[in-house]
Amino acid sequence: MECRVFNKTWTARYLFTEIGGKAVCLVCGAQVAVFKDYNLNRHYVTKHAEKYNNLSDQERVRESGALRAKLPNQQRLFTKLHISRDAAVKTSYVISHKIARNSKPFSDGEFIKECFLDSAELICLEKKEAFENVPLSRCTVMRRTGDIARNLELQLQHREVNFDFFSLALDESCDMRDTAQLLIFVCEITTDFKITEELAAMQSVKGTTTGNDLFMEVNACLDTLGLKWDKLPGVTTDGCPNLTGKYVGLLKRMQDKETEIDPEQKLVFLHCIIHQEMLCKSVLKINHVVDVVTKIVNFIRARALNYRQFVALLEENETEHRDIGYHTAVRWLSLGKTLKSVWDLREEIQDFCVKKGNGIPQLSDADWIADLGFAVDVTALMNELNVKLQCKGLFVHEMYNLVKAFMRKLQLLSSQIEANILTHLPTLKEATPSADHLHRYSAMLEALHGEFSRRVQDFKMVENEMYLIFFPFTCDVENAPSDVQLELIELQSDTLLAEYFRSVSLLDFYSSLKEENFPPIRRHAQKILVLFGSTYICKQTFSGMKFNKSKSRSSITDDHLSAVLHISTSDIHPGFSHLFKPKTDWTFLTKQVK
Repeated sequence: MECRVFNKTWTARYLFTEIGGKAVCLVCGAQVAVFKDYNLNRHYVTKHAEKYNNLSDQERVRESGALRAKLPNQQRLFTKLHISRDAAVKTSYVISHKIARNSKPFSDGEFIKECFLDSAELICLEKKEAFENVPLSRCTVMRRTGDIARNLELQLQHREVNFDFFSLALDESCDMRDTAQLLIFVCEITTDFKITEELAAMQSVKGTTTGNDLFMEVNACLDTLGLKWDKLPGVTTDGCPNLTGKYVGLLKRMQDKETEIDPEQKLVFLHCIIHQEMLCKSVLKINHVVDVVTKIVNFIRARALNYRQFVALLEENETEHRDIGYHTAVRWLSLGKTLKSVWDLREEIQDFCVKKGNGIPQLSDADWIADLGFAVDVTALMNELNVKLQCKGLFVHEMYNLVKAFMRKLQLLSSQIEANILTHLPTLKEATPSADHLHRYSAMLEALHGEFSRRVQDFKMVENEMYLIFFPFTCDVENAPSDVQLELIELQSDTLLAEYFRSVSLLDFYSSLKEENFPPIRRHAQKILVLFGSTYICKQTFSGMKFNKSKSRSSITDDHLSAVLHISTSDIHPGFSHLFKPKTDWTFLTKQVK
């Protein structure tokens, strides 16, 4: 650091030195912004003249030398203070990120600090003061959370320039204060086939939620992120009317927007495949089973004494199940689990209900028991499919293949039931159904197959394009789009590429194709690989929203709720070093003199 003593022939200048381009008083550390005799003399006269006017020239030189000798120690002292302060601030940001990431209340920062201090007092008492300097009050954590969320948004905006295509997943729901919240997730793909999936925005809609209202919110979100409409190949929703309306829905307005930009471009609209799977269940017509099961569970669980006695009965009999759960319609897996537990505990339930004077006649009815066994097996198969569809990182074709495989299973089971072959339906086999029941169950599976076939029409519309991308070496060139047919022939004729395709992932394979040799194929691959197959990620985020904005935290603002959801769903690491500006110049603590 440059340190120059001013001309000592003038009384005031011997007390100043130059640090970082500014004149700094050696006595009090004050800064003088402009090197003018008037400014230096005014500071000297007003602050130090009384002490130093009576000194001789030799004494002034000695005093100046002594003050300059102390300067390095002062600088090291303030540098240490600044390093400690910056570490405390950074620690505050890191802990605030952990709190928001795990959806904890902002006030938990104060609890964490108490734990720090108690631990430091027991383990490293000399470090206790450092922990005391970490700001973790409720308001501080709240501000830090907002800063981190804005940093994540900026990082996402900066990445936009590298993306070639993006798709959207949209879903709308109300929080516990009846505010409509629109979630917009974006999946983007780069030239080298790197995929990013992030929450683009959570838009709070205070008034109506018509298709036009939601379109305005989506359009504003894309403008904020700098996303271009002509790079949007597809949108996935949960199929609610204000999103999918034929004339005034959000998707209709989005298609109109695309047509304005490029009349030949068509958006791919997909209905969440997981949601459709659950809607298909309605054709089974097993309400007479579900209603009785619900009545049984409510009789046991809704009365505290009954529930305690039933659990004690299960423990006494040492059954596999030690409890029985509720069925909730919005929880997709709960029905199959509840039916299974009632089937396994049907004898204990019957004995318990009889003792309570509330016998269930259906539990003694062989026909109803057979229907229950069939319902247990079918819902178990559907739950198995549902769990597979919820796996993270699945491409749209993988989800569609799982559904197609399930549809083939339904056809196989239908034919086997007709022939009284119940190998794959163990619960129904245990119930020993009659021939009339088997014929009815076979027809029900055929109806379920037909419902699946009807509901996945939107996926069938892009099946050829999916097959082209995921099986390029076996697909029929005649069925491929005209702009890729010639390139596809070249691709299928290259034995080295065919071998490489079998040994690497899809993303690695298409990123290895040279842009100058296969531009249309790469572009088609990007458009298909970037599509959302379901809105499951939106459902997960809504669960987080319900957890964060609950009865005990109902006053959390929409901005803070959005910040927490951004942090809890993001895979981007916050730039903590950019969230605050470390002060390295020791003079920041001094007073600036003008």
